[in-house]
Amino acid sequence: MQQRKLKILVIEDNHDISLNIADYFQQQGAVLDFADNGELGLTLAITEHYDCIILDLMLPKLDGIAVCQQVRERAERPIPIIMMTARDTLDDKRLGFGVGADDYLTKPFDLEELWLRCNALANRYQQPLEKKLVIGPLTLNLQTKQAERAGKSLQLQPIPWQILTVLMQAHPRVVSRSELCDEIWGDEYTESDALRSHLYQLRKTIDKPFGHPIIKTMHGIGFSLDIT
Repeated sequence: MQQRKLKILVIEDNHDISLNIADYFQQQGAVLDFADNGELGLTLAITEHYDCIILDLMLPKLDGIAVCQQVRERAERPIPIIMMTARDTLDDKRLGFGVGADDYLTKPFDLEELWLRCNALANRYQQPLEKKLVIGPLTLNLQTKQAERAGKSLQLQPIPWQILTVLMQAHPRVVSRSELCDEIWGDEYTESDALRSHLYQLRKTIDKPFGHPIIKTMHGIGFSLDIT
């Protein structure tokens, strides 16, 4: 079966970088749109349908942080966003993930790696529409509420099930503590230790019986799945 062509938006003001991405991605069959400033990029992102957005951090008119934040607030559907920047400090990454970036790639980067990351994110964002989520050794059947790791059945309580579902749907993006609480409890969340308690129960079921822990804590940022 022929693979569906990805439609990708590249928001980048460096013309040479945009040309390099265009040359490589078009050889892979992708369809691309380009914006050389943040304002145009934001307009395209919220009015057109894209499978993935490649977003530079330093942009004229509107920087990448502001673009990412407004896309998350205004877009009608979730769109995976890869942020690109020459700045690779933890504070920069924390800021990017904090406004909703899914992935972070430091310049200079390998074009094949960028392409693989775009494909992975596009596929992850399509999975929530399916009845089954499969990531590495983890399987969640959203219809029957059954969970497995490496073929072994997992008995999860409702809140740990919801936490795992959010983490799998977001993978490989890091999910912040506040986002997890919003997804699970919404405005009703009041108990500060509740999430910690449910995460402990989830880890006890999904990680403790196995040799390799999957749930990863990124201190000061949030939680993600470590699929290796």
